[in-house]
Amino acid sequence: MQQAQCAGAVLMVRPAAFDYNLETAATNSLQHKPQRGAAVAQLARAEFDLVVASLRGEGVQVCVAEDTPEPAKPDALFPNNWVSFHADGTVVLYPMHAENRRRERRSEVIEQVADELGFRVRRTVDLTHLEAEGKYLEGTGSLVLDHVRRVAYACRSARTHEEALRIWCGQMQYEPVLFSAAGRDGKPLYHTNVLMCLGERAAIVGAQSIAPTDRERVLERLKASGREIIEIAPEAVEGFAGNTLELATWDEALGDSSLLVMSTTARQALGPQAFARLSACADTVLAIPVPTIQTVGGGGVRCLLAEVFLAP
Repeated sequence: MQQAQCAGAVLMVRPAAFDYNLETAATNSLQHKPQRGAAVAQLARAEFDLVVASLRGEGVQVCVAEDTPEPAKPDALFPNNWVSFHADGTVVLYPMHAENRRRERRSEVIEQVADELGFRVRRTVDLTHLEAEGKYLEGTGSLVLDHVRRVAYACRSARTHEEALRIWCGQMQYEPVLFSAAGRDGKPLYHTNVLMCLGERAAIVGAQSIAPTDRERVLERLKASGREIIEIAPEAVEGFAGNTLELATWDEALGDSSLLVMSTTARQALGPQAFARLSACADTVLAIPVPTIQTVGGGGVRCLLAEVFLAP
């Protein structure tokens, strides 16, 4: 049976020690140091709890795992970088670039997902040995997946290695589409999900951020999927407009429906025309404010969500 594009359940990890991560800042230009004395951990937890409540209010199943205070894991609230859950029962563990992020991988979190959401683990693909070779692939940060057509989009960066991508695609039977992309500062974009989102009917892509030598090839591959292509400018990419996620949910009036989740910053960065086109491709658009998480952590609402695809 064909896998659905959008998951109806997610894993979220409530942070215990959220903070500015010096180890990741070298490759993430969207991270910014907080003002001295700012209560960033408390603010991040409040934003996190708002996302949980908002998703549950829209009918999304949310499994909330609690981070452990020790050892400190400043980016624990971004679990989609270390684990992914697939409809055939496969769990993938990913090689992480920053050493202090490798502490986030906890077997008890996977067990909690299985217990709470009914996910049955049938196979584990463990790619963490690639860390010793300096070959990284940070989950659905590095990978933007077309599950229906089994295509994996990935932009090269210190966190996304071509060999790791090739191995993942071989294990999961996806076609790789590798390309280069950079921000306005000329530095490689650290994660693919910063500039691209694939829903059932639409694709958001920061086309101008993709290297000219790769741009047409990527756009043609996206167009071949039959989705409406919504291009966003580099400024909108920096505003997290590409860092969105479509989820599946159920509504008494609509029945099975689609929910597009983003930050309020992303909503503003899209602009009225792009937002109108995007809204026409989803039943509901949910914009949630996460200013501390975005500014200090360098990741938007999408980065908080590890999709859990349950067996049909």
